Amino acid sequence: MPKIILVGGGGHTISCIDVIKSQKRFSIAGVILKDKKDKNKYSLNVLGYEKDLKRIRKKYKYALIGIGQIKDYSKRYYAYKILKKYKFNLPVIKSKYSYVSSDAKISEGTIIMHGVIVNSKAKIGKNCIINTRCIIEHGAKIGDHTHVSIGVIINGDAEIGDKNLIGSGSVVHQKIKIKNKKIIPSLSRIYKNI
Repeated sequence: MPKIILVGGGGHTISCIDVIKSQKRFSIAGVILKDKKDKNKYSLNVLGYEKDLKRIRKKYKYALIGIGQIKDYSKRYYAYKILKKYKFNLPVIKSKYSYVSSDAKISEGTIIMHGVIVNSKAKIGKNCIINTRCIIEHGAKIGDHTHVSIGVIINGDAEIGDKNLIGSGSVVHQKIKIKNKKIIPSLSRIYKNI
């Protein structure tokens, strides 16, 4: 199996590792942290730091961003730009325990976590987190750098813009449009365009 590196050393990274292991498509080389002050709470194998990415790229082709996105998209967005600068390949990672329709489209660097359902004609952008047990219904569109959090339901033909957070347990009703850079609190019910 080809080796993949992960950027980040926190809780989202260990969840990503679990999904990657379930997929059995990549083996995990280790993680990259921002710098030596960055926390490695879970004692992961650290390959280096942001300053080392140029050197690390010579050895590893594949990378995934393991930085979570709760209140602010900027750290994931920054990591995406740095990885693209060094020409890393950012594969789509899909849990073995998820269902993704054969005619859904998912863009680079996005992770589909355990228990997710992505239905027919859905489109998901770059560098997204589609978190545990989400439902993305038919024809729904999710923009780039967006986190659809745990247990969210995005109903048919809804459109979510770029750099958004849809909080855990929220429901976005059919054909609703949410523009860019919005934070939708947990357990929200979205009946109107935002």
